[in-house]
Amino acid sequence: MEKPVNNRAWFLVLPVLVLVAFSAVIPLMTVVNYSVQDTFGNNEFFWNGIGWFKEVLESDRVHAALGRQLLFSAIILAIEIPLGIFIALNMPRRGFWASLCLVLMALPLLIPWNVVGTIWQVFGRVDIGLLGHTLAAIGIDYNYVNDPVDAWATIIVMDVWHWTSLVALLCYAGLQSIPDAYYQAARIDQASRWGVFRFIELPKMSGVLLIAVLLRFMDSFMIYTEPFVVTGGGPGNATTFLSIDLVKMAIGQFDLGPAAAFSLIYFLVILLISWVFYTVMTAQREVP
Repeated sequence: MEKPVNNRAWFLVLPVLVLVAFSAVIPLMTVVNYSVQDTFGNNEFFWNGIGWFKEVLESDRVHAALGRQLLFSAIILAIEIPLGIFIALNMPRRGFWASLCLVLMALPLLIPWNVVGTIWQVFGRVDIGLLGHTLAAIGIDYNYVNDPVDAWATIIVMDVWHWTSLVALLCYAGLQSIPDAYYQAARIDQASRWGVFRFIELPKMSGVLLIAVLLRFMDSFMIYTEPFVVTGGGPGNATTFLSIDLVKMAIGQFDLGPAAAFSLIYFLVILLISWVFYTVMTAQREVP
């Protein structure tokens, strides 16, 4: 006799499904509704089809913002991933100093994003900021408000300071999971330091590195608060990334139709690139 299936457990999941519906699905449907319609006010909407999507995809403004966004994410990944691995490899494994390093590494992650932007906004000012005043005192012409290169350098250094700890902590967790027997075997075989890293530590960190790359890519590709607080997207449009451009379109210009289409395309781009990252890195891990 076949045992009856008990589906009462689904009632435990029902509150979560209701919460997700109100917090994600319903707002998403609202955005989809705006993306295919136009309005002239008085809550009167007219079908526009894919008109807003074509306008966004053909916009030079959006193309420029996408280029800046991809460049920023590439720079961030190129700096934070190797730097996080280097820090994790040089952190103490046990004892008091290990605990102290973990606490210090976690501190930047506890600071809210808007506070990070405010800290670096003040820190980089030439008149009262420690960084800006010091650079001016030694003869370096630094001004992130007027110089696009200085603005980019400030935002990149700020993001590296804020988020490299996440990569380092993930890599450190991966290193801690390696049994001592692997290192003992490497010493017996007189393996070099590079050999230990290449054939023992890096393969064991591959899982957490995949997570680190995906998290840092998605976060850097959606960055908004920090550059908005520091530069406001300037000077000019030098640091106007996709998120800042989207907010300007939706709130500054109140173009709800194009902004809704823009946000959906933005979401799909993040989803697609994250899927490509995951597929490529997972395939590399499975290669013998």
